[in-house]
Amino acid sequence: MKIIELFIAAWIPVLKMLIVTGVGSFIALPSIGVLTEEARKNINAVVYFVFNPSLVTNNLSSTFTLKGVASTWFMPINILLTFVIGSAFGWIFNKINNVPSNLRALIVGCCASGNLGVMLLIVIPATCNESGRPFGNPASCTSQALAYASLSMGVNDMIFWSYVYNVVRISMGFGEERMKIMPKDSSAPMSIEEGITPTHENDSNLTDAKLSFSTNAENIQETSSTKVSEPSTNSKVQTLMKMTKSLSESPAVTALRRLFTPSIFGAIIGLTIGIVSPFRRALVGENAPLRSLQGALRLLGDGAVPATTLLMGGNLVKGFHKSDIKISVVVGVVIVRFLFLPLTGVCIIKGAIHIGILHPDPLYHFVLLVQYALPPAMNMDLLSVANAATRLETSFFCAVEIEVADAPGEG
Repeated sequence: MKIIELFIAAWIPVLKMLIVTGVGSFIALPSIGVLTEEARKNINAVVYFVFNPSLVTNNLSSTFTLKGVASTWFMPINILLTFVIGSAFGWIFNKINNVPSNLRALIVGCCASGNLGVMLLIVIPATCNESGRPFGNPASCTSQALAYASLSMGVNDMIFWSYVYNVVRISMGFGEERMKIMPKDSSAPMSIEEGITPTHENDSNLTDAKLSFSTNAENIQETSSTKVSEPSTNSKVQTLMKMTKSLSESPAVTALRRLFTPSIFGAIIGLTIGIVSPFRRALVGENAPLRSLQGALRLLGDGAVPATTLLMGGNLVKGFHKSDIKISVVVGVVIVRFLFLPLTGVCIIKGAIHIGILHPDPLYHFVLLVQYALPPAMNMDLLSVANAATRLETSFFCAVEIEVADAPGEG
């Protein structure tokens, strides 16, 4: 196959994605007003909770069997390697360029996490349908490509929220905030982490969180300043309820909830249906008695790719005018993600093929290589919201501790 045909087969899917992204940016312009900020929030919620898990469940259940899962054992390891190697390159970049301390964790996260969900779902299946395709039958290629991309999405979510989120949180000092006590006479609230300024898109959420925390603090202050003369049984019940609430709001439980995203549940359900033969016979196939459920999942999952791509384009209209990040930092992240990581990935995958630990599937090898050559994950934008909410929660608990300690009759 000529090199020009391979170039066209690789370029056309990217061009399709850029066109749809451009449409999303166009309809999100203030002068057009179709994909408004509120609309993007609502569509994003539908994609996150409905479209993505339906897509993952359908693709994995209809494609993967126990043998197929065993043959793709290297994919989770490969994704973990992209995170670890990207983190190392990000750390080196911070040291060489003296990046400000408030941006270092963000740079490491952007270099470590790639967009292993949307990009693979768009680019890999579209490559199967080009005339110069190197992967054989378009139908089977597309089905297998969607399964690989869905598995990548599930594994990526788990590693992102267990690794990148905690790297950013710990690097920015979120783990130490509960040990700090606010001055007794200080009337100013704790500030959000320097360098993580909430965007206009998240102002309403943060305002609601502040009001909620303030209300709870006032209620606890009022309760603690009153002489309690209730039976010991009620006191024990109240203490148990407070302990349960405190445990449910602890950082560890919150991080665990973030870890099990809807896509993770979709991957677990899809793999279970595909591996367990009775479930597979009941749901998958033209003669399956419950094939209508599989059809509904397919119908819902088909909306994930166009909706997510339009959202990605709509979010680009915000641009860099409100960002304090220098262009040189952006260029450095681009060089890491599109030059150093792909070169490292080629060496790793070629070495694995030479050793013989990968099964001989060109499409599988291609997916493993592409995992090293993707832009930063869209989830990086969620870290500022999650970390800001964590700061507000910490401020609330610190204020409560001070008020309870100073309440009359408490000693």
